[in-house]
Amino acid sequence: MESKPSPSTLIDQLVVPGDVILDLSIMTSQTIKLGGGLRQDGDTISVMKAGTLRFTKPNKYWVESSNKRYIPNAGDNVLGVVVDTKPENFILDIKGPALAHLPVLSFEGGTRRNIPKFEVGTLLYVRVVSANTGMNPELSCMDANGKAGEYGILKEGYMFESSTGLARQLLSSPPHLVLEALGKKLSFEIAVGINGRFWVNASQSSTVILVGNAIQKSESLSMVQQKIYLDKLLKSIQ
Repeated sequence: MESKPSPSTLIDQLVVPGDVILDLSIMTSQTIKLGGGLRQDGDTISVMKAGTLRFTKPNKYWVESSNKRYIPNAGDNVLGVVVDTKPENFILDIKGPALAHLPVLSFEGGTRRNIPKFEVGTLLYVRVVSANTGMNPELSCMDANGKAGEYGILKEGYMFESSTGLARQLLSSPPHLVLEALGKKLSFEIAVGINGRFWVNASQSSTVILVGNAIQKSESLSMVQQKIYLDKLLKSIQ
């Protein structure tokens, strides 16, 4: 069945209050189940709170709020900040309910003789190994094969805060609209943690600020508004 606008273009996308996700007048043979964040107004289904539109078969729609606190899960890639150092562990803040432990040997080729030294405030890209209720999450700077891969210290650049919802959008495929558009015009590096943090680095600090601010601003904009905003932004940096 058709709908206006097509739900397929909005599912897993950021929606804001007032967005219309379904037109029931042209979906007469379908029964729709509504979850949180949505309401029916006549023949339309509209959004009541900002977040990401979700759908499960056969017919349930809901809005997943973007401001939920990060809950660690094994396998998550996160950005952590060193807050303390112990003989056996580095203690990191990963925006979770509890501080996380990064064992001093959880590095490729790690031995007692080559334990890295991190100052308080050091930013690390790490993997959550375990996250059991009532225990401090355990982290690693290695992938499942014991290789450093993309993990480790993030030097220079700047870390920005975001919601976990925006972080998931930045990690989604196809690429987030802002990343795709700015990546065609500017040269920069980015590392995204599912815990609601992202790091941007570029040769010029002005690029770092522009990219970081654009990503943060995108969360409060609908897809149409994002395109308008990006058009203006890209013209200003030509």
